[in-house]
Amino acid sequence: MKIILSLLVAACLAGAAVAQQPPSAPQPSAAATAPTVVIPGYWDPRRRSERVDLTRVPQIRFLTEEDYPPFNYAGPDGTPVGFNIDLARAICEELGVPCTVQVRRFDTLTDSLDRNAGDAIIASLAITPDIRRRYEVSDRYLDQPARFVMRRETRLADATPEALAGRSIAVVAGTAHEAYLRAFYRQSAIRTHATLAEAQKALSDRDVDALFADGITLAFWLNGTTSADCCRFLGAAFNESRFFGDGLAVVMRRGNEPLRTAINHALRRIWEKGIYADLYLKAFPVGIY
Repeated sequence: MKIILSLLVAACLAGAAVAQQPPSAPQPSAAATAPTVVIPGYWDPRRRSERVDLTRVPQIRFLTEEDYPPFNYAGPDGTPVGFNIDLARAICEELGVPCTVQVRRFDTLTDSLDRNAGDAIIASLAITPDIRRRYEVSDRYLDQPARFVMRRETRLADATPEALAGRSIAVVAGTAHEAYLRAFYRQSAIRTHATLAEAQKALSDRDVDALFADGITLAFWLNGTTSADCCRFLGAAFNESRFFGDGLAVVMRRGNEPLRTAINHALRRIWEKGIYADLYLKAFPVGIY
């Protein structure tokens, strides 16, 4: 299951937490290289890398897709490009091992991995409990943050349940974002819509006070032409894993511990050297946090 830029990730409403207050918004380890762009960091600089035995990692055959910009898409010459592709190549360069990137349909990626058609999946594959049960999973390299958006003239300073009490919030029906609102924003008027485009139009037309959805999608909408500069982010990002998953990671076959250790080592070194920040800003210049 992947993040979807045009539609939000479907999620079951059953089992939503019944807490009175939402978890606090995340405070990712980050460094702002521009006033509005925060770069997340998922690696503890105090933690030592596990010993890497590259004799057991002679090469890495990455599997990905090419129809999900800015993560994976076909470049002008037809070769795959995007954030995931750049990250895969940076991993191989850091490890000094040969690297290939093979494109598959998203719905065939895990089958291809199972058939040994590749060594690792680097695509926008959400890390679910089922994925963790079936495969080796690297350290997380990107979150799936949820964000509130409001019209520019709306006078709100925060996105807490208290601040939005009595306000109307647009959300796509049947998503994790709706489940989150119903669990924690009970004093708000939740207005469900069939598609994100409809929810965005409701906000643009002033039919609702705010919109809650996938932060990556909203960042590109806010900074694109279709929003007509109507709106802005409200409050911080929400990364509650019970609702929005464990983010993105590299997925490998069960038992391939040498490859998992090597990829985790490379990811941390890429971050320490500032390479991750460069790749992040290239893919997400508008910021998602």
